[in-house]
Amino acid sequence: MARRSFDVFDLIELLTHWHAGRSQRQLADSLGIDRKTIAKYLAPAIAESLTPGGEPVGEAAWAGHIARWFPEVADPGLRATTWPGIEVHRDLIRDWLKAQVSAATVAQRLRDEHGVAASESSVRRWISANLSEDTTREKVTVARGLVPAGSEAQIDYGKLGMWFDPVSGRRVTVWAFVMVLAHSRHLFVQPVRACQVNCVTGCGRLLSGHSGSRSGN
Repeated sequence: MARRSFDVFDLIELLTHWHAGRSQRQLADSLGIDRKTIAKYLAPAIAESLTPGGEPVGEAAWAGHIARWFPEVADPGLRATTWPGIEVHRDLIRDWLKAQVSAATVAQRLRDEHGVAASESSVRRWISANLSEDTTREKVTVARGLVPAGSEAQIDYGKLGMWFDPVSGRRVTVWAFVMVLAHSRHLFVQPVRACQVNCVTGCGRLLSGHSGSRSGN
């Protein structure tokens, strides 16, 4: 994998999350950055006695600190060198976006497959500045129109997290069964231990009993 490059906005994001109290391990997991790299960029802030949970620091103040600590990152001339490397792949990027590939994946593919040393935020800004009209046009959707009452419900299922079970005294995984009535947009959420057929039918009966309606689809 090509070595990742950072710009001012990347470091502002990193420092802001750190100053809000997130650990280096959490930063590494959420931002996809190696912990040694995180330690490198946090070192000047720690040396100057900036500590998590202290007086709020705005983006402009962080940008000023970064310009002192890492002038090679803050130099606009150096930052400008990333866009030409992205530009040569314009047609490829446009095709990826048309195929509904996310900007994060575009940045990853550019780094892994084409050796483009540009951060995800740099790629996002290049797309916004150069292909915004194309991406906006591709995202245009046409409204379906009114759905007859009782004709359709939309369901989804996702993890809520680990909850404490007072009966067993253990932490258990809890999931959410979600159903939305297409006509009224009435939302129903039921925490469950597992989503099986009886869960879908049972939750459907609970919703129909609460709303006084039944869905055909």
